[in-house]
Amino acid sequence: MIDWGFLFNAVNLVALVAWAVLILLPRRPVLLSGVMYMGVGLLCLIYAAGLIGLVSGLIPNTEGGGADFTSIEGVQAIFATRAGTTIGWTHYLAFDLFVGLWIARDGDAKNIGRLIQAPVLLATFLAGPLGLLVWLLLREPAARRQGRFR
Repeated sequence: MIDWGFLFNAVNLVALVAWAVLILLPRRPVLLSGVMYMGVGLLCLIYAAGLIGLVSGLIPNTEGGGADFTSIEGVQAIFATRAGTTIGWTHYLAFDLFVGLWIARDGDAKNIGRLIQAPVLLATFLAGPLGLLVWLLLREPAARRQGRFR
């Protein structure tokens, strides 16, 4: 039996530590690799194992039925369980952290200062796509100045 509350707290801790490293510490290659593999990679592994386990029935979901992604009611039912909430939240954490890592690397490559990056990274941590949108708007002028819009 999986303790979904414990797993939920564990994935939150992994993400929080990775975000702290990304925002607060110097961007050394070993630290960025740690964020990628010990943060993003670990969250992806937990997500994949949970999703495959639930969909295949290897992990019993005593709170609800099977996964139904074809309707809003089906998705709502998935998130109405502790298992579905934990797995869905892990999905968000993994993708937002990956986007944050890309923003940090992109900002460093375009010589955009950490004081500008930090609030964008925090926005990405708290509201994923909003932070990404802000970054896309900020990076474009810097990319054009460098003559390498990618």
